[in-house]
Amino acid sequence: MGNHSVFSEFILLRLSSDTQTQALLFVLFLVIYLLTLMGNLVMLMVIRADSHLHTPMYFFLGQLSFLDLCHSSVTVPKMLENLLSENKTIFVQGCLAQAFFVFTTGGTEACLLAVMAYDRYVAISSPLLYGQVMSNQVCVRLVGSSWGLAFVDALINILLAVNLDFCEGQTIPHFSCELSSLFPLSCSDTSINFILLLCSSVLHFFGSFVLIFFSYTRIVSTIMNISSTSSRSKAFSTCSSHLTTVILFYGSGFLSYLLPTSGSSLEMIFPLQYSVVTPMLNPLIYSLQNKGEGSCEKNVQKICKLFHVVDQRSRAKGKLNCSATRYLVTGN
Repeated sequence: MGNHSVFSEFILLRLSSDTQTQALLFVLFLVIYLLTLMGNLVMLMVIRADSHLHTPMYFFLGQLSFLDLCHSSVTVPKMLENLLSENKTIFVQGCLAQAFFVFTTGGTEACLLAVMAYDRYVAISSPLLYGQVMSNQVCVRLVGSSWGLAFVDALINILLAVNLDFCEGQTIPHFSCELSSLFPLSCSDTSINFILLLCSSVLHFFGSFVLIFFSYTRIVSTIMNISSTSSRSKAFSTCSSHLTTVILFYGSGFLSYLLPTSGSSLEMIFPLQYSVVTPMLNPLIYSLQNKGEGSCEKNVQKICKLFHVVDQRSRAKGKLNCSATRYLVTGN
């Protein structure tokens, strides 16, 4: 390590050097954070209180709301503190802890979005088997696997980063701590850390994206077999909320890490979007999608006819498998 001085604190990047601008940004991000807390907490309480929403889709949506609460609470409070503080520092241990939780929540959300895409594929391709395939046990296992995979992935990367010495500089070019921003500040050999992080990102985040892409390929293939244009449009609309969330999450994430760095504060736009803005928008996106939905019993016959899967026995009795086809009507 030579004569390098080892630092115990980092300096986080200023979003603005102007005091008035920092005050305005503080108010803006505080309002966004409060709206994020309120929107996602309301979503969780409504899902828990209404027994009609105890379905696989709303179970996954509740998990997404909980993730958005966690992810925002890991990054936004420290950012708000730094906007009002002259000393915009964070201890190395605190930075590594923040990086761990950012990695865990982000990785879990990537897996959860893939699970939700699979949920839509099953609902559209096999509506009468939907309740059997997406049982409560299966849903819990899928969510548990998403959390477990992200936790282990983040833990392995952080345990290797704990042994690094940081002495090349103190300023992190980001408003929060991420592993990719810490490696250039280390005077230790980070080649193994970088390779591990690269492999984790490719297998975890890109792998989830491939699963989402594959699910939507099958969904589109199924819907395109429908002859009616209006019926195809209605079927596509059931996926619009999830697809919007995927675009916001992966679009801003890819742009943040693939665009060349220039040292400008404008580079923070895309990280701010997926860390601060998107968690606020997700409850609104799903609320707008489900606004004005009719009862399952009124619409299930249309959906069954749409996919030519009407159960003759249930139709003769005037009863249809609502739990298997409700998802196609309401997106849940």
